[in-house]
Amino acid sequence: MTRMISRILTNTLLKHPKSILLLGPRQVGKSTLCQTMAPNLSLNLADETTFREHLNDPGLIKRIIQALPPGQNLILIDEIQRIPSMLNTIQYLIDNSKIDNNKQLRFLLTGSSARKLRRGQANLLPGRVLLEYLPPLVYWEIEENFDLQKALTIGTLPEVYLQDYGPDILQSYVAGYLREEIQAEALTKDLASYSRFLDIAAELSGQYLNYSKVASDSEINKETIRRYMEILSDTLLIEQLPSYRSVGKERRARQKDKFFFFDLGVRNALLGYTAKQIFSKTEYGRLFEQWLILQVIYYNKLNKKNWRLSSYRDAGGVEVDLIIETQTTLFAIEIKSSQKVKEKMFQGLQKFEKIIGKPAEKILVYQGQFEQYFERHGNALPYQKFLGEFISGLA
Repeated sequence: MTRMISRILTNTLLKHPKSILLLGPRQVGKSTLCQTMAPNLSLNLADETTFREHLNDPGLIKRIIQALPPGQNLILIDEIQRIPSMLNTIQYLIDNSKIDNNKQLRFLLTGSSARKLRRGQANLLPGRVLLEYLPPLVYWEIEENFDLQKALTIGTLPEVYLQDYGPDILQSYVAGYLREEIQAEALTKDLASYSRFLDIAAELSGQYLNYSKVASDSEINKETIRRYMEILSDTLLIEQLPSYRSVGKERRARQKDKFFFFDLGVRNALLGYTAKQIFSKTEYGRLFEQWLILQVIYYNKLNKKNWRLSSYRDAGGVEVDLIIETQTTLFAIEIKSSQKVKEKMFQGLQKFEKIIGKPAEKILVYQGQFEQYFERHGNALPYQKFLGEFISGLA
């Protein structure tokens, strides 16, 4: 079963005149999105033959492009991080090659590892390319056919979510990509420790990152854990949510960041969960919170909102799941997987407002059907309304 999905970034690719470097984990749909632009030339460096040809002959890409007929100016190169030095040639072509009555070459470049680009001392073409990030499918792209249970269990990688056989390929994604290719990024011969780390990191997804605890649980030293986490971040497999720290000295905010695997299906597959897994109430609540926070992180990136996102927890037990700071307003958000709302669910938000000493718009997001207003507390919004109207309507 195949369904066409309109991606949020489609308009950017269509309307922006500059070349684009599109980063994102494997299988989020980067190539598919770029192919909708009908490029005149497509090169996929993930293909071993193509990779070897261009690695052994750095001038090949220049000769191929310069031989294109007039009017053919859109070039797609997939997995550019495999040959970072190719970006130097691309810069030369952008700066010097003009075709079709001075219409300049435009490149669509995709990559799945910022680490490889940095390690290769890549020229990221400042001022010449627009840097974009593509996550898995987000709520706004599949709103009409959205299935929360699917999103929380098998995730929203396009092929996994949209195809009937999708759940069957999650394990191969984990085995073939995370446990092999990413292990190669770890620059370590101790593959067993890295695999053990991945399992523990998946279990801790959505929690505050405590390196000492992870090191103790995995029996891997703390500095190695830090390096492994950097690898996950550089290969775009985790998102981080910083801690809100703008509080008075008398209140000690937790200084650790939360981290989230980029897709819950991948996280679940790492832990051996299946599509038909029945989660405990606690685990289901954790998954719902992670998914909702990821949606806001991705919306912020995709639409370049420049909101300041964070979370809060202190030694006194006060916790706020998500804080959104726009140019004018601070929103404190509590996330509940329940179908009903009780006034006591706002207690953490109320305490937080007193701690920071300034007004906060307090919102509780839940899985019920109706928006509710609690005097002196705040609004309770169904998650569909929170994402579909509230987040979409924020400046």
